[in-house]
Amino acid sequence: MILSGLDPSGGAGLQADIQAVTALGGHPLPVLSCLTVQDTRNVYNAAPVDADLIRQQLETLAGDCRIDAVKTGAMGNADVAGVLADFLEQRAELPLTLDPVIKAAGGGDLADEALLTAMKTRLFPRAEVITPNAIELTMLGDRDSEEAAAGALMDQGCSGVLATGGHGTGPTIINALYRPGQAVRYWQIERVGGEYHGTGCTLAAAIAAGRAAGLTLEEAIEQAQRFVAGAINHALAVGHGQPVPDRGAAWPGES
Repeated sequence: MILSGLDPSGGAGLQADIQAVTALGGHPLPVLSCLTVQDTRNVYNAAPVDADLIRQQLETLAGDCRIDAVKTGAMGNADVAGVLADFLEQRAELPLTLDPVIKAAGGGDLADEALLTAMKTRLFPRAEVITPNAIELTMLGDRDSEEAAAGALMDQGCSGVLATGGHGTGPTIINALYRPGQAVRYWQIERVGGEYHGTGCTLAAAIAAGRAAGLTLEEAIEQAQRFVAGAINHALAVGHGQPVPDRGAAWPGES
């Protein structure tokens, strides 16, 4: 099940999630959390979907369909986050992959303070893993370094923090998984070009798809990285901003 916002450019958000989950053999149950005014360059406006309508959708889906994992993206507002938290309280077995979407790559805001507080207090402790990029991680953890920020979030109840390195520099993208009481686990892939529109959404959705298929978290991250690398290698020039990963392209390790 996916709870995310709509990007009308088709590069990020709900469409990216649907494409990634489908490509990895899953069936997405998409629940729209917010509408955005967005292109491949930035987000210019956003409006949340009514939280009670989302509550009705979640309850209806749960009464009809098997749900094996949950993935979130842009939440819209604190009320939407609260509805999801209430839903998950009754379903402790569901692994939650939470992509804490705060800002678009162009700088547009996608979360206010009330939403950040709701995510930190009600959803972060429930998530199996959160997937912030370096900018989001230091903001959420209120620390200057990635490691210190991840430690602060784990002290606040996070079970896993996957710090994604797509916004960095250097020849490789390094993603680091922090978990309480465990050694940090690192994954590396070659950095191709600059930044791409929707890679964070794609990675998180691919992790959730792997977990839904029965992979361990580490196996799901490994598969998700290969999938994202393949999508980036075949990126599409959809608009005048960032290229969009081609989530329908062949990827290393695809069966």
